[in-house]
Amino acid sequence: MKFPEIEIGLAGLGVMGRNLALNIADRGAAVAVYNRTAGVTRNFIEHEVGNRAIYPAYSIAEFIDLQPKPRAIIILVQSGPPVDMVLKELLLFLDPGDTVIDAGNSHFIDTNRRAKVLANRNLFFVGMGISGGEAGARHGPSLMPGGSRKGYDRVQAIFNAIAAKANSEPCVAYIGAGSAGHYTKMVHNGVEYGLMQLIAESYDLLKRGAGLSVDELAEIYSRWNQEELNSYLIEITAKIFKYRDTATDRPLVDLILDAAKQKGTGKWTSWDAMDLMVPTPSIDIAVAMRGLSSHKAERREASQVLHGPEIKFVGDRDRFITQMKNALFASMLVTFAQGLAQLREASLVYNYGINLESVAKVWRGGCIIRAGLLEGIRAAYRAKPDLPNLLLDPQFAKKLMERQADWREVVKTAVGWGIPVPGLAVSLAYFDGYRSEWLPANLIQAQRDYFGAHTYERLDKEGQFHTDWEKI
Repeated sequence: MKFPEIEIGLAGLGVMGRNLALNIADRGAAVAVYNRTAGVTRNFIEHEVGNRAIYPAYSIAEFIDLQPKPRAIIILVQSGPPVDMVLKELLLFLDPGDTVIDAGNSHFIDTNRRAKVLANRNLFFVGMGISGGEAGARHGPSLMPGGSRKGYDRVQAIFNAIAAKANSEPCVAYIGAGSAGHYTKMVHNGVEYGLMQLIAESYDLLKRGAGLSVDELAEIYSRWNQEELNSYLIEITAKIFKYRDTATDRPLVDLILDAAKQKGTGKWTSWDAMDLMVPTPSIDIAVAMRGLSSHKAERREASQVLHGPEIKFVGDRDRFITQMKNALFASMLVTFAQGLAQLREASLVYNYGINLESVAKVWRGGCIIRAGLLEGIRAAYRAKPDLPNLLLDPQFAKKLMERQADWREVVKTAVGWGIPVPGLAVSLAYFDGYRSEWLPANLIQAQRDYFGAHTYERLDKEGQFHTDWEKI
């Protein structure tokens, strides 16, 4: 039995799927829902749906039959094999002209493969990144759809309605062809890794280095969130510092194990950046530090035998807090610059056609990396769409140069204390490397030619050269 009022279907009623279905219905679009486990669907309908226009199905055949043609179906299941399983079932019943939207955290390589399969069946495939977590799915996420333009046009009005709003603009835009949507979400997550590492390092320096209490940290990060560091991650960091454990009345953050997990999207970002020869060290080191954090037992043992300098604060704490804010801002800006440079190169290599102004627009609200500086980033790419790196924008270049003295002082202080700040340090090193007209890579080229006859280029002549270095 078909319900003509149904505008879209959603397969997968986990946390994200349930909340997105409620969001869609609350914005005026009727939605059919399905989950492989029928009990999950029943529980959702009985306890969360109320009188919303959400229609349940308990088999794929019933799910497809509920929807009028041409159908549009969102898949929101765990990335990897589960997506292929759902697609395999859907393909038994879908008709040419139907649209399938994979809204999970799929790897872009998988998206490319699936797009070809569906295109051969005359189906439209959209790979869409979603950011914002449970709250975003329910009240307004950041949406990054890519792939079939016709498929996106079919659901554009719904996506505009359910997306987060920034300055009254929906945080959704067609990102580009092929796997552009999932690639952009992957880079979003890589930037997220980098920003989280930087904020964690700032916390460490202020806590262990400057000796600030958790209550003082809560006040500082709350204030920062009202200033140029305004962002979702700074906002929730302040809230985390304020939260107290009900059993002990201690700050909960002090009771959490210092071993961070990861799901893989940060690694994917680093891997492909290396394939593209785009340097993203702020993201790479964030991935590495999560790995180091997981070796808790080894770190505990090492702390007993490997000793560093005494951590002793000397100086003006208020001044150091200001320096820390400036160093954090500069490093966060550099992390965004690296991610956007990767998107630019990927767009060229993979023929995505990504508009970086649109990416900045989409990231302004609803997503984990939303930040006040994204308005400036959007303006930079509007003024110069082919900007190769954000650090070349005059306004952002000025901001970095104004803060570099504080940035350097914070890194020097951390080194003196023996507190690890690889994110802050490598972001500064990227800044210094990018602004250096000359780098010592000439020696590396000579070494490669010496041991492997890989040849080298010269400054004074065109062509490739090789030297028999033993003939000295």
